[in-house]
Amino acid sequence: MHQTVIGTKIRRCLKANTLIAFCVVQLPAASFAATDSALLPSNLSPWGMFVNADIVVKAVMIGLAFASLVTWTIWLAKTIELRRKSTLARRGLSLLERDTALADAERKSRDGSDAVAQIIQSAAREASLSGGIFDDGFKERIALRLDRVEAAMSRQIARGTGVLATIGATAPFVGLFGTVWGIMNAFIGISEAHTTNLAVVAPGIAEALLATALGLVAAIPAVVIYNHLTRSIAAYRALLGDASVQVLLLISREGDRRDFRIARAAE
Repeated sequence: MHQTVIGTKIRRCLKANTLIAFCVVQLPAASFAATDSALLPSNLSPWGMFVNADIVVKAVMIGLAFASLVTWTIWLAKTIELRRKSTLARRGLSLLERDTALADAERKSRDGSDAVAQIIQSAAREASLSGGIFDDGFKERIALRLDRVEAAMSRQIARGTGVLATIGATAPFVGLFGTVWGIMNAFIGISEAHTTNLAVVAPGIAEALLATALGLVAAIPAVVIYNHLTRSIAAYRALLGDASVQVLLLISREGDRRDFRIARAAE
């Protein structure tokens, strides 16, 4: 009987010690969790991470956002410009494909300022300076003039696309710089807090990843738009090349129709 009472008391003591140990283990964990929640930023949205970011990371994000805005602005402006100039080039090319004289084509395009109109006007100007004599030297001079007009129009239509190439090539590296800087801040926070707590590490890592994402957001559309505009500009240059060939053919036909007059002038 006495042994039974003693065993009961021992079991009660063991149960009491187990509860105390459980409380000792659980209470610090709960307090740590509360501390973690207090240290974590209240707003981890992209805007919240931008507001809480370091000044260098903010500068990187603003620069990448501005680069993305420039990319879409160039795309809109160049798309409108290419569509308008391509329409005018096709219209001028259809005029040259008719059985007409160079003087008639020049008169119809006299008020125009598009590329094909400038090609026609340049050829007519050289014909006027040459005194109406159609020979091999005249054809070479016409070809040189047309090449210069094509080169000038090509440079004009390609203006601004180099910025897209620069953005596409450099934006990922700028975003990577923001990533490295954010990770550096995260490690500095770990060192100053003397802890590897997630509440200390998470904000810097989030800012770093946001800078990388913005770099990709700026770079990928820039590369795609640059390739698209390059193909469109190549098609526009092909139209100008066709217009130059049509002008040369028109001049050659006029020269063949005046063989007797050219021979008299040569004599």
